[in-house]
Amino acid sequence: MNPKLGGLERTTTPEGVYRVLRAAILDGTVPPGGQLRERDIAEDLGVSRSPLREALSRLEEEGLIVKIPFRGAFVVEVSAQDVAEIASIRLLVEPYAGELALEALRGPERSRLTQTISDFHRATEQNDIPASIDAHLQFHRLFYDLSGHGVLRGLWAGWETKLRLYLSVDHRSYSDLHDIADEHERLAAVALEGDVEAFRRELARHFQSALRAGTEDLGNAPAGNA
Repeated sequence: MNPKLGGLERTTTPEGVYRVLRAAILDGTVPPGGQLRERDIAEDLGVSRSPLREALSRLEEEGLIVKIPFRGAFVVEVSAQDVAEIASIRLLVEPYAGELALEALRGPERSRLTQTISDFHRATEQNDIPASIDAHLQFHRLFYDLSGHGVLRGLWAGWETKLRLYLSVDHRSYSDLHDIADEHERLAAVALEGDVEAFRRELARHFQSALRAGTEDLGNAPAGNA
């Protein structure tokens, strides 16, 4: 069944179409595995095929959709096992990334961390799932970006799209999105205290549900974190 997008804002620019479709994927309007049929979307959004195809190409480059010859474009599916395996590696390397980034986070880059938390709270107050996912990923990305370690940055880059798709399901499973922002605020506070071992313990608690996801069906798994 093709999801109806007619209730979303109509736009004719490739950028506008990209943002509408990206939001529809991340807020669950188009679920993992769902098909994006060009003819139906063009009719729903009132756009021509040209900006739509450009938008779909951007989504494919971002890793959110896959185009299958003679079948069409589909939202990428991420398995619970994928999430659990990523979490098991992050549990080992993210404390190290945090340790390397600590000096910057407690000094000149502190405002970037606190701004991310503010953005997270703003998104949850507005029940804006795509924005909350962006803030969630930006929070964790900071540790890798500020580590000064190219391999760590490369690891994060390889995970981010799968994590984004997982979070599009996970964030919708919370009865109150504020809980996610609060969890990250606590994690930020521990990081800014400079206690690497305490940060490691907090991350272990933070990843518990994602690690368990490998033994459960992703669609029915309890709310977790990544």
